[in-house]
Amino acid sequence: MERKKGKDTISKKVAYGGLFLALALVLGYVESLLPLSLGIAGVKLGLANLVIVSCLVSLPSGEVFALLLAKILLSAVTFGNGMSLFYSLCGGIVSFLVMALFIRFRKFGVVGISMLGGVFHNLGQLLAAALVVGPLTVLGYVPFLVLAGTLSGLFIGLLAKYIGERLVRRGR
Repeated sequence: MERKKGKDTISKKVAYGGLFLALALVLGYVESLLPLSLGIAGVKLGLANLVIVSCLVSLPSGEVFALLLAKILLSAVTFGNGMSLFYSLCGGIVSFLVMALFIRFRKFGVVGISMLGGVFHNLGQLLAAALVVGPLTVLGYVPFLVLAGTLSGLFIGLLAKYIGERLVRRGR
């Protein structure tokens, strides 16, 4: 009987992982349809990161990292190209590492974690751009991308907090 319980747990993890991945991909696609342009290359809200941030505060980091990698790879294959994969991997991994580190310290709530994630995602992508076009070429983008990452991280963090509070109130 105990063996069946283990299989149920694995099945639930796989099912939830698939749901979270599908949700992240749909949110990323919806965001690509929004006519949001701030005049800075690559700046966007990061709606798909709503799923990653929400999962990171409630699931084991390893599971969320696997979800992040799957989201990045499937997004690049479906909607992007090799360069978008490179930039997304750099931004996503740097962002994830910083958020996972600060979650361990328990010094920030979901909004603060999301803001750190937004800033470091942009800095990770800027690092990738520096490798491609040279560090001096991208240096001028730093203040704009830090501001954009802070604001988008704030927005995503507030959404994640709101959704999390609603789920708790409903007993889920």
